[in-house]
Amino acid sequence: MNNAQLFIPARAGRASEDVALQLEAAIINGKVLPGESLSSERELQTLFKTGRGVIREAIKVLRQKGLVEVRKGAKGGTYVKQLDVANVSESLALFLRQNKVAPEHVITFRESTDQTIAALAIVNASKEDKQALLDGAQALAEQAHGPEPDQHLLGEMDRELNIRFAKMSYNPVFEWIMGAIQLGFSSEDYALYAHQQFREQTVRNWQNTAKAIADGDLFKCHALIGRHYLLLRECVEAAEQQAPLLTEQLGTTDKNEQPATRLQKEQGTTNDP
Repeated sequence: MNNAQLFIPARAGRASEDVALQLEAAIINGKVLPGESLSSERELQTLFKTGRGVIREAIKVLRQKGLVEVRKGAKGGTYVKQLDVANVSESLALFLRQNKVAPEHVITFRESTDQTIAALAIVNASKEDKQALLDGAQALAEQAHGPEPDQHLLGEMDRELNIRFAKMSYNPVFEWIMGAIQLGFSSEDYALYAHQQFREQTVRNWQNTAKAIADGDLFKCHALIGRHYLLLRECVEAAEQQAPLLTEQLGTTDKNEQPATRLQKEQGTTNDP
């Protein structure tokens, strides 16, 4: 690359920030490709007309953003990284968790997003895509109706279904956002599989939603998505209400009985029609 055409001397007073921004722009615009190395520290000092400390601070900023990595050894240097979707999703998930975003806000966002994904999936997904979603929902049902349902496995299967569903939109942004949400807040979905009354309704809803997408019935699909998030809200609310009560009861109930079992007894096991 022709560094003389790409970069200009750093601005006084904000040199490290300016250097970092110029290098970042070159990477994002494809002027420096993943796998290629940046110029040496000495060359960058000359190019930006600044000191070693400024260059190192700029490189540190780029490393924190995940844009470059520093390698040691005979072929050492600062190399441009290929941005990984998983890392981006994880960063977004950590940001949401650190800022203590309320479950209701996430649920509302997910519901509106799912409504859009459903419309795109009906139009864009192939017959094979739709059949794979049907098969995934059926596998979830078989696992859920087994003699000893594995809550963790069910939660992972649910996550995979959500990711598959997002991919059917054939819009990568929806897939990335869904990945971030699932990574950061999948525990809310896991709660649906902890108790029979929610588990059975959730699984049945997944099967019906997959069928509605396969049939191209958007109106029914939207209604089923609304039903899913109504269940999730009820599940989260029940868990929040019962958690303090279960803590108080630990000393007065049968110690061999698990809290989840007691919660299920108090909530009842009657299924919705």
